[in-house]
Amino acid sequence: MNKRDFAFDKVNYILLAVGMVIVVIGFLLMTGPGSSNTVYEPDIFSARRIKVAPVVCLFGFVSMIYAVMRKPKDKENKD
Repeated sequence: MNKRDFAFDKVNYILLAVGMVIVVIGFLLMTGPGSSNTVYEPDIFSARRIKVAPVVCLFGFVSMIYAVMRKPKDKENKD
């Protein structure tokens, strides 16, 4: 099997993994204590959970799309 048979190269997989890690970090930034019927938690409206975390997730998804769309560079084999 030749390397040209694969749609992705090593860089594509690394970019996909980095994008997934960024998305997971974004979702972890969204976590926190929640409110209930008896206790109000104002942290649910913090800037970290409403503004920062979604932007981090969006950046991760965009980087994953780039990793999928990126075309691997062809190297000429001199056999």
